[in-house]
Amino acid sequence: MAPTSDFDPQRVRAITLDLDDTLWPIWPTIARAEGVLQQWLDDHAPAAAALGRDKGTLREVRNQMQTLRPDLAHDMSALRRESIRLLLQRAGDDPALAETAFEVFFAERQRVELFDDALPALAFLSSRFPVVALSNGNADVHRVGLGEHFRASISAREFGVGKPDARIFHAAAAAAGVSADQVLHIGDDAHLDGVGALNAGMQLAWVNRAEHPWEHAPLQPHLTVSDLLALCQAFG
Repeated sequence: MAPTSDFDPQRVRAITLDLDDTLWPIWPTIARAEGVLQQWLDDHAPAAAALGRDKGTLREVRNQMQTLRPDLAHDMSALRRESIRLLLQRAGDDPALAETAFEVFFAERQRVELFDDALPALAFLSSRFPVVALSNGNADVHRVGLGEHFRASISAREFGVGKPDARIFHAAAAAAGVSADQVLHIGDDAHLDGVGALNAGMQLAWVNRAEHPWEHAPLQPHLTVSDLLALCQAFG
């Protein structure tokens, strides 16, 4: 654990907590969910399945959807569902299959494998503070099986803007019933979590599992930890 600024545990009245890559590694989860989706397309929309095996086509479809629907920029679920619909249309398959196909993907996306430190740290933190999930992604803490540890969950999709915008951090503080300066935000992304929380007036615990350099001086995290149990130790 490396205190790089004046962390004040006595000031903390609530926790806001990132999900993806803080509580579990996201890319193995996404890769597995995409594999399940591909198998479903093989069985129900083979032409789209064939297109979907071409990574270049998939990238083009997703880029096109982001251009066509900028209103969905903060809604990962809608972007994924509409990208599937566009793939189905391109392949000549029934675009109405997009709803079911997305649900197949989404159910698997909620099957996460927690870092070893995540559950004991969550139990520790939620026994002492209200904890609010704060995510730009589309994980559902209840479907993941962690809902009991959270007072609330704020997502970019529901709120309309995502991290690092200070407004979503302030909304999370309000959901916890405290002011922003009474919150410790915990997250792995130096820009989205780190810069966002610091600009919102929160204390920051940066979860830096891979020993990345901090590149946002003069801003500094109040704590840098290699895992969540090291963070818990900061509360004594």
